[in-house]
Amino acid sequence: MTHSDSSEMRGRCLCGAVRFSGLLAGPDVTACHCGQCRRWSGHLWASFHLDAPRIEGQALRWYPSSPQAERGFCSVCGTSLFWRPFGRDTLSVSAGAIDNPTGLALERHIFVADKGDYYDIADGLPQKDGSA
Repeated sequence: MTHSDSSEMRGRCLCGAVRFSGLLAGPDVTACHCGQCRRWSGHLWASFHLDAPRIEGQALRWYPSSPQAERGFCSVCGTSLFWRPFGRDTLSVSAGAIDNPTGLALERHIFVADKGDYYDIADGLPQKDGSA
């Protein structure tokens, strides 16, 4: 099963204390290799955009990770869930937190100039030194 644009997506953290849903803005997943995302996720941050998000549960916490954006996580199990820029109505969601089948596809890599030295990117997808 694949999702078309504007399909309803559902997901949750590892323990289920934070659940969310919303409309898929598009099936493209971006892998970010910047230092913050690597520390945040433990490797790289693979995410997509969700429109009209609805978040349930009291365990969601937000961390202001830079002057430009904040990151949302479950305060019970620690799952990295969301990234959002201050002052904008966009929400990037961890692709790994979505219920299967996702219908998502990795489309590009960003901030590859900052990637860890312990891995190579060899999937043939577009790579940018900075942001998309």
